[in-house]
Amino acid sequence: MEFQRLLEQDLLAWKSRPGHLPLLLRGARQVGKTSLVRQFARKNYRSMCEVNLEFQPELKVCFEDLNPKLILEKLSAYLSMPIIPGETLLFIDEIQEAPIAIQALRYFKEKMPELDVIAAGSLLEFALNSESFRMPVGRVEFLYLKPLSFSEFLLMRGAEGLLKAIEQSDLTHPLPDLLHQKALQFVREYLILGGMPGVLAAYQIQGTFLDAQRTQSLLWMTYRGDFAKYGSAVTLPALNTIFDKLPQLIGQQTKYSKIDPDARSVTLKAAIDLLTQAAIVHQVTSTTAGGLPLNALLNEKKYKLLFLDVGLISARTQLSAQVLTQEDLHLVHHGALCEQFVGQELLANQLSYLSPEIYYWSREQKDSQAEVDFVISLEARIIPIEVKSGASAWLKSLKVFMEEKNVPLGVRISERPLSLENKILSIPFYMIASLERLIKAC
Repeated sequence: MEFQRLLEQDLLAWKSRPGHLPLLLRGARQVGKTSLVRQFARKNYRSMCEVNLEFQPELKVCFEDLNPKLILEKLSAYLSMPIIPGETLLFIDEIQEAPIAIQALRYFKEKMPELDVIAAGSLLEFALNSESFRMPVGRVEFLYLKPLSFSEFLLMRGAEGLLKAIEQSDLTHPLPDLLHQKALQFVREYLILGGMPGVLAAYQIQGTFLDAQRTQSLLWMTYRGDFAKYGSAVTLPALNTIFDKLPQLIGQQTKYSKIDPDARSVTLKAAIDLLTQAAIVHQVTSTTAGGLPLNALLNEKKYKLLFLDVGLISARTQLSAQVLTQEDLHLVHHGALCEQFVGQELLANQLSYLSPEIYYWSREQKDSQAEVDFVISLEARIIPIEVKSGASAWLKSLKVFMEEKNVPLGVRISERPLSLENKILSIPFYMIASLERLIKAC
């Protein structure tokens, strides 16, 4: 089943740009990389030569001499198809199975620049970060694919009109209450289903949350099954422990003693780093936010965790009915589900060619603790973001941050309608993709 992915526009821009490099498409397992490339190729090329080095390991030898002409001759002969520069897209899937093939990408740029080449892999990050691997720096471009964003979810649900209304609304013309409530109901659906393509395909075909949850359970087991591929005898038990406890860790500062008091912190940290490389989790790192760039002012020992997908968290904690019927979303799973959704949306709407990064701020002074859920930068401005419930007006930490850092604008993301009051921009959950536009208008 095909979905409209916004990254397809970035692929088209890549294809249209003179002198573009071979492309590595990065992202977690099962986010739809292969389907996206196939869909893109059907629309923009006369043919595609697809090579899967996991299912066709015999083809690894084709890349050993690094000469693009010889590589194509071997592939063309084995697959019985012509590979024509300018007309054919060469797609190398599961390229991490043959690191030499990643090295070969640089020579396609140097010796055969007229041939478009895209590569992808489910555990590509481990090959790229291997100490023995030499990245062809300056000869390869990157794009990062994530689960479907909320905007893509609305397109999948056939709500193009609602999405257009959201994209056109602003402080002077917010959504009318009827559409506001409809958009919030879609947010509740997204909290249950999430953005994994396989889950959404199951829901679209079968039409029930139960069918989606079956697929979510299979995905959960798939990720767990991958641990043996990158975990060691030391880290494997820690990987399992952290994975099982992820629903309880979302939105909480990571304390190793709470994950497993009997495990060594260095082992737990190594396991979290492995999950981060696999893009199963994202580390939300603490920043002092004392200036720009935010990533120059980090405390890397202090971080929270986000999971890959909010729907998988909901399924794991069996929250579906509660999400749909709970009056206040922020009360569901102690607010962690909403924080996961907001963080996931902030990551989904980052520039696709940049490695995903996300930050928060906290102060732990005695009798004066404060924490702001997320901190972003926009055009030399530091923007603090708090995730709140629809009814709550309690923004103590946000106001502490604004006063301490002399920041003129703070953002609250909640079920409230769009508004600006007392230097606080209130943005409803469904408008996170419009965050930059709305902040610039303030």
